[in-house]
Amino acid sequence: MSGSRKAAILLLSLEPDYAARILSQLDRASVERLSFEIARLEDVSKHDRDLVLDEFYQTNLAQQYVEAGGLEYARELLSKALPAEDVNAIMQNLDQSLQQQPFSFLARADSENLLTFIQDEHPQTISLILSHLGPQQASEVMKGLPQAKQVDVVKRMSRMERTDPDVIARVEGTLQTRLASFVTQEFQKAGGVEKVAEILNLTDRATEKAILELIEEEDPELVEQIRKLMFVFEDLILVNDKGIQAVLKEIDNEELALGLKTASEELKEKIFKNMSQRAAELVKEDMEYMGPVRLSDVEAAQQTIVEIVRRLEEQGDVIVSGRGGEEEIIE
Repeated sequence: MSGSRKAAILLLSLEPDYAARILSQLDRASVERLSFEIARLEDVSKHDRDLVLDEFYQTNLAQQYVEAGGLEYARELLSKALPAEDVNAIMQNLDQSLQQQPFSFLARADSENLLTFIQDEHPQTISLILSHLGPQQASEVMKGLPQAKQVDVVKRMSRMERTDPDVIARVEGTLQTRLASFVTQEFQKAGGVEKVAEILNLTDRATEKAILELIEEEDPELVEQIRKLMFVFEDLILVNDKGIQAVLKEIDNEELALGLKTASEELKEKIFKNMSQRAAELVKEDMEYMGPVRLSDVEAAQQTIVEIVRRLEEQGDVIVSGRGGEEEIIE
Protein backbone atom coordinates (compact mmCIF):
# COMPACT_ATOMS: atom_id res chain seq x y z
CA MET A 1 0.00 0.00 0.00
CA SER A 2 1.10 3.54 -0.71
CA GLY A 3 1.65 5.98 2.14
CA SER A 4 -1.42 7.97 1.09
CA ARG A 5 -3.62 4.88 1.14
CA LYS A 6 -2.34 3.90 4.59
CA ALA A 7 -3.04 7.43 5.85
CA ALA A 8 -6.55 7.32 4.40
CA ILE A 9 -7.28 3.98 6.08
CA LEU A 10 -5.91 5.30 9.36
CA LEU A 11 -8.16 8.38 9.21
CA LEU A 12 -11.22 6.27 8.42
CA SER A 13 -10.42 4.08 11.43
CA LEU A 14 -10.58 7.03 13.81
CA GLU A 15 -13.54 8.84 15.31
CA PRO A 16 -14.63 11.60 12.89
CA ASP A 17 -13.69 14.45 15.26
CA TYR A 18 -10.17 13.08 15.72
CA ALA A 19 -9.75 12.61 11.98
CA ALA A 20 -10.94 16.19 11.41
CA ARG A 21 -8.43 17.53 13.95
CA ILE A 22 -5.61 15.71 12.17
CA LEU A 23 -6.66 17.03 8.76
CA SER A 24 -6.80 20.56 10.15
CA GLN A 25 -3.06 20.35 10.91
CA LEU A 26 -2.09 19.40 7.34
CA ASP A 27 -1.31 21.67 4.42
CA ARG A 28 -3.86 22.06 1.66
CA ALA A 29 -2.06 19.78 -0.81
CA SER A 30 -1.95 16.94 1.72
CA VAL A 31 -5.62 17.38 2.58
CA GLU A 32 -6.56 17.26 -1.10
CA ARG A 33 -4.42 14.15 -1.68
CA LEU A 34 -5.88 12.36 1.34
CA SER A 35 -9.44 13.37 0.46
CA PHE A 36 -8.95 11.93 -3.02
CA GLU A 37 -7.55 8.71 -1.55
CA ILE A 38 -10.43 8.42 0.92
CA ALA A 39 -12.92 8.89 -1.90
CA ARG A 40 -11.27 6.02 -3.79
CA LEU A 41 -11.48 3.62 -0.86
CA GLU A 42 -14.31 1.16 -1.00
CA ASP A 43 -14.49 -1.82 1.31
CA VAL A 44 -11.34 -1.99 3.45
CA SER A 45 -10.76 -5.43 4.85
CA LYS A 46 -10.24 -5.89 8.56
CA HIS A 47 -6.85 -7.42 7.73
CA ASP A 48 -5.67 -4.29 5.88
CA ARG A 49 -7.00 -1.98 8.59
CA ASP A 50 -5.28 -3.98 11.31
CA LEU A 51 -2.01 -3.90 9.37
CA VAL A 52 -2.17 -0.12 9.02
CA LEU A 53 -3.07 0.46 12.66
CA ASP A 54 -0.32 -1.87 13.84
CA GLU A 55 2.26 -0.16 11.63
CA PHE A 56 1.15 3.25 12.88
CA TYR A 57 1.35 2.11 16.49
CA GLN A 58 4.78 0.53 16.10
CA THR A 59 6.17 3.51 14.20
CA ASN A 60 4.83 5.93 16.81
CA LEU A 61 6.33 3.77 19.56
CA ALA A 62 9.66 3.75 17.73
CA GLN A 63 9.53 7.54 17.44
CA GLN A 64 9.12 7.82 21.21
CA TYR A 65 12.09 5.51 21.71
CA VAL A 66 14.18 7.63 19.32
CA GLU A 67 13.33 10.79 21.26
CA ALA A 68 14.26 9.04 24.50
CA GLY A 69 17.55 7.49 23.44
CA GLY A 70 18.24 7.62 19.70
CA LEU A 71 17.83 5.26 16.76
CA GLU A 72 19.93 2.42 18.15
CA TYR A 73 18.04 2.55 21.44
CA ALA A 74 14.76 2.34 19.52
CA ARG A 75 16.02 -0.60 17.48
CA GLU A 76 17.16 -2.41 20.62
CA LEU A 77 13.77 -2.06 22.36
CA LEU A 78 11.75 -2.97 19.28
CA SER A 79 13.92 -6.04 18.72
CA LYS A 80 12.72 -7.44 22.04
CA ALA A 81 9.12 -7.46 20.86
CA LEU A 82 9.11 -7.78 17.05
CA PRO A 83 10.68 -9.98 14.36
CA ALA A 84 13.89 -8.61 12.84
CA GLU A 85 12.18 -8.05 9.47
CA ASP A 86 9.48 -5.87 11.03
CA VAL A 87 12.04 -3.91 13.04
CA ASN A 88 14.12 -3.19 9.94
CA ALA A 89 11.06 -1.96 8.02
CA ILE A 90 9.95 0.33 10.86
CA MET A 91 13.44 1.76 11.40
CA GLN A 92 13.93 2.34 7.69
CA ASN A 93 10.67 4.29 7.46
CA LEU A 94 11.51 6.21 10.61
CA ASP A 95 15.00 7.04 9.39
CA GLN A 96 13.60 8.41 6.14
CA SER A 97 11.08 10.46 8.08
CA LEU A 98 13.78 11.90 10.34
CA GLN A 99 15.88 12.88 7.34
CA GLN A 100 13.04 15.15 6.20
CA GLN A 101 12.81 17.00 9.51
CA PRO A 102 14.78 20.19 10.22
CA PHE A 103 17.74 19.55 12.54
CA SER A 104 17.06 15.81 12.37
CA PHE A 105 20.78 15.07 12.75
CA LEU A 106 20.65 16.63 16.23
CA ALA A 107 17.84 14.33 17.36
CA ARG A 108 20.34 11.46 17.48
CA ALA A 109 22.84 13.34 19.63
CA ASP A 110 23.30 12.75 23.32
CA SER A 111 21.69 15.68 25.18
CA GLU A 112 24.90 16.49 27.07
CA ASN A 113 26.95 16.56 23.87
CA LEU A 114 24.25 18.59 22.15
CA LEU A 115 24.31 21.12 24.97
CA THR A 116 28.05 21.52 24.55
CA PHE A 117 27.52 21.86 20.81
CA ILE A 118 24.94 24.68 20.91
CA GLN A 119 25.26 26.46 24.26
CA ASP A 120 27.44 29.23 22.81
CA GLU A 121 25.05 29.89 19.93
CA HIS A 122 22.87 33.00 19.87
CA PRO A 123 19.65 32.56 21.95
CA GLN A 124 17.57 32.95 18.80
CA THR A 125 19.47 30.07 17.18
CA ILE A 126 19.05 27.90 20.29
CA SER A 127 15.32 28.73 20.32
CA LEU A 128 14.98 27.60 16.72
CA ILE A 129 16.85 24.36 17.38
CA LEU A 130 14.92 23.45 20.56
CA SER A 131 11.64 24.13 18.76
CA HIS A 132 12.45 21.31 16.35
CA LEU A 133 13.62 18.76 18.95
CA GLY A 134 11.47 16.36 20.92
CA PRO A 135 10.23 17.79 24.23
CA GLN A 136 12.31 15.41 26.38
CA GLN A 137 15.57 16.18 24.57
CA ALA A 138 14.81 19.90 24.46
CA SER A 139 14.06 19.98 28.20
CA GLU A 140 17.38 18.29 29.00
CA VAL A 141 19.26 20.85 26.92
CA MET A 142 17.27 23.72 28.44
CA LYS A 143 18.16 22.58 31.95
CA GLY A 144 21.89 22.78 31.16
CA LEU A 145 21.84 26.35 29.82
CA PRO A 146 22.87 29.28 32.05
CA GLN A 147 19.84 30.75 33.79
CA ALA A 148 19.95 34.08 31.95
CA LYS A 149 20.08 32.27 28.62
CA GLN A 150 17.23 29.96 29.69
CA VAL A 151 15.01 32.99 30.19
CA ASP A 152 16.05 34.56 26.90
CA VAL A 153 15.48 31.32 24.98
CA VAL A 154 12.03 30.72 26.50
CA LYS A 155 10.91 34.27 25.69
CA ARG A 156 12.10 33.96 22.10
CA MET A 157 10.45 30.55 21.65
CA SER A 158 7.19 31.86 23.04
CA ARG A 159 7.10 34.61 20.47
CA MET A 160 8.26 32.46 17.58
CA GLU A 161 5.57 31.82 15.01
CA ARG A 162 6.60 30.74 11.52
CA THR A 163 10.11 30.62 10.17
CA ASP A 164 11.13 30.80 6.54
CA PRO A 165 12.67 27.45 5.47
CA ASP A 166 15.62 29.38 3.98
CA VAL A 167 16.43 30.76 7.43
CA ILE A 168 16.24 27.28 8.94
CA ALA A 169 18.48 25.96 6.17
CA ARG A 170 21.10 28.65 6.82
CA VAL A 171 21.13 27.87 10.54
CA GLU A 172 21.47 24.16 9.77
CA GLY A 173 24.36 24.96 7.46
CA THR A 174 26.36 26.37 10.37
CA LEU A 175 25.74 23.24 12.43
CA GLN A 176 25.95 20.45 9.89
CA THR A 177 27.37 20.25 6.38
CA ARG A 178 24.87 17.62 5.38
CA LEU A 179 21.60 19.54 5.60
CA ALA A 180 18.15 18.09 6.01
CA SER A 181 16.23 18.35 2.75
CA PHE A 182 13.59 21.00 2.20
CA VAL A 183 11.01 20.15 -0.45
CA THR A 184 8.40 22.72 0.44
CA GLN A 185 8.45 26.47 0.38
CA GLU A 186 5.69 26.80 2.92
CA PHE A 187 6.59 28.45 6.20
CA GLN A 188 6.98 25.92 8.98
CA LYS A 189 5.51 26.50 12.41
CA ALA A 190 8.00 26.15 15.21
CA GLY A 191 8.12 27.44 18.73
CA GLY A 192 5.26 29.33 20.32
CA VAL A 193 3.88 29.23 23.83
CA GLU A 194 2.62 25.66 23.33
CA LYS A 195 6.13 24.37 22.59
CA VAL A 196 7.57 26.18 25.62
CA ALA A 197 4.88 24.69 27.87
CA GLU A 198 5.53 21.21 26.48
CA ILE A 199 9.27 21.51 27.16
CA LEU A 200 8.92 23.03 30.63
CA ASN A 201 6.44 20.30 31.55
CA LEU A 202 9.32 17.84 31.21
CA THR A 203 11.89 20.04 32.94
CA ASP A 204 12.56 19.52 36.64
CA ARG A 205 10.47 21.68 38.95
CA ALA A 206 13.37 23.87 40.14
CA THR A 207 14.44 24.79 36.60
CA GLU A 208 10.85 25.48 35.53
CA LYS A 209 10.17 27.65 38.58
CA ALA A 210 13.36 29.69 38.18
CA ILE A 211 12.71 30.35 34.48
CA LEU A 212 9.08 31.37 34.98
CA GLU A 213 9.84 33.61 37.96
CA LEU A 214 12.47 35.54 36.03
CA ILE A 215 10.24 35.92 32.97
CA GLU A 216 7.34 37.01 35.19
CA GLU A 217 9.33 40.02 36.31
CA GLU A 218 9.34 41.30 32.73
CA ASP A 219 6.23 39.75 31.19
CA PRO A 220 3.60 38.41 33.64
CA GLU A 221 1.08 37.91 30.84
CA LEU A 222 3.43 35.59 28.94
CA VAL A 223 4.03 33.51 32.07
CA GLU A 224 0.28 33.18 32.61
CA GLN A 225 -0.15 31.91 29.03
CA ILE A 226 2.61 29.34 29.54
CA ARG A 227 1.26 28.15 32.90
CA LYS A 228 -2.23 27.64 31.51
CA LEU A 229 -0.82 25.22 28.93
CA MET A 230 1.68 23.43 31.13
CA PHE A 231 -0.75 21.23 33.02
CA VAL A 232 -4.23 20.66 31.67
CA PHE A 233 -7.11 18.88 33.38
CA GLU A 234 -6.66 15.56 31.56
CA ASP A 235 -3.07 15.49 32.88
CA LEU A 236 -4.57 14.49 36.22
CA ILE A 237 -4.14 10.96 34.89
CA LEU A 238 -0.38 11.49 35.46
CA VAL A 239 -0.79 12.35 39.15
CA ASN A 240 0.07 9.61 41.64
CA ASP A 241 -2.79 8.12 43.69
CA LYS A 242 -1.63 9.75 46.91
CA GLY A 243 -1.60 13.08 45.10
CA ILE A 244 -5.12 12.54 43.75
CA GLN A 245 -6.31 11.89 47.28
CA ALA A 246 -4.68 15.12 48.46
CA VAL A 247 -6.34 17.06 45.66
CA LEU A 248 -9.77 15.57 46.40
CA LYS A 249 -9.59 16.84 49.98
CA GLU A 250 -9.65 20.40 48.65
CA ILE A 251 -12.49 20.04 46.14
CA ASP A 252 -16.19 19.88 46.93
CA ASN A 253 -18.29 17.25 45.19
CA GLU A 254 -20.27 19.75 43.11
CA GLU A 255 -17.18 21.29 41.57
CA LEU A 256 -15.60 17.88 40.99
CA ALA A 257 -18.75 16.61 39.27
CA LEU A 258 -18.77 19.69 37.04
CA GLY A 259 -15.07 19.29 36.18
CA LEU A 260 -15.50 15.61 35.32
CA LYS A 261 -18.35 16.36 32.92
CA THR A 262 -16.06 16.21 29.86
CA ALA A 263 -13.33 13.99 31.34
CA SER A 264 -12.23 10.77 29.70
CA GLU A 265 -13.45 7.47 31.14
CA GLU A 266 -9.88 6.64 32.10
CA LEU A 267 -9.56 9.81 34.18
CA LYS A 268 -12.97 9.31 35.82
CA GLU A 269 -11.95 5.78 36.80
CA LYS A 270 -8.70 7.06 38.34
CA ILE A 271 -10.57 9.71 40.34
CA PHE A 272 -13.29 7.34 41.57
CA LYS A 273 -10.86 4.62 42.64
CA ASN A 274 -9.21 7.15 44.98
CA MET A 275 -12.53 7.98 46.68
CA SER A 276 -14.65 5.98 49.06
CA GLN A 277 -17.42 4.02 47.38
CA ARG A 278 -20.06 6.28 48.94
CA ALA A 279 -18.31 9.50 47.88
CA ALA A 280 -17.84 8.19 44.33
CA GLU A 281 -21.53 7.28 44.13
CA LEU A 282 -22.52 10.79 45.25
CA VAL A 283 -20.35 12.42 42.59
CA LYS A 284 -21.74 10.10 39.92
CA GLU A 285 -25.26 11.00 40.99
CA ASP A 286 -24.41 14.71 40.82
CA MET A 287 -23.11 14.21 37.29
CA GLU A 288 -26.14 12.21 36.24
CA TYR A 289 -28.72 14.72 37.49
CA MET A 290 -26.72 17.85 36.61
CA GLY A 291 -28.24 18.20 33.16
CA PRO A 292 -26.83 20.48 30.44
CA VAL A 293 -24.12 22.89 31.61
CA ARG A 294 -22.12 25.63 29.94
CA LEU A 295 -18.73 24.54 28.65
CA SER A 296 -17.22 27.68 30.18
CA ASP A 297 -18.43 26.56 33.62
CA VAL A 298 -16.88 23.11 33.14
CA GLU A 299 -13.58 24.66 32.05
CA ALA A 300 -13.62 27.03 35.03
CA ALA A 301 -14.09 24.11 37.43
CA GLN A 302 -11.30 22.20 35.72
CA GLN A 303 -8.97 25.19 35.92
CA THR A 304 -9.64 25.49 39.65
CA ILE A 305 -8.67 21.84 40.10
CA VAL A 306 -5.55 22.30 37.96
CA GLU A 307 -4.45 25.25 40.11
CA ILE A 308 -4.84 23.10 43.22
CA VAL A 309 -2.66 20.40 41.62
CA ARG A 310 0.08 22.89 40.74
CA ARG A 311 0.06 24.35 44.27
CA LEU A 312 0.25 20.90 45.87
CA GLU A 313 2.99 19.85 43.46
CA GLU A 314 5.04 22.86 44.48
CA GLN A 315 4.55 21.89 48.13
CA GLY A 316 5.69 18.35 47.36
CA ASP A 317 2.32 16.78 48.12
CA VAL A 318 1.69 15.72 44.52
CA ILE A 319 3.90 13.82 42.10
CA VAL A 320 3.21 14.17 38.38
CA SER A 321 4.62 11.34 36.28
CA GLY A 322 7.30 12.51 33.84
CA ARG A 323 8.10 15.79 35.63
CA GLY A 324 11.85 16.28 35.71
CA GLY A 325 12.78 12.97 34.12
CA GLU A 326 12.43 9.42 35.32
CA GLU A 327 13.88 9.73 38.81
CA GLU A 328 13.06 6.83 41.10
CA ILE A 329 10.42 7.65 43.70
CA ILE A 330 10.77 6.11 47.14
CA GLU A 331 7.59 6.03 49.22
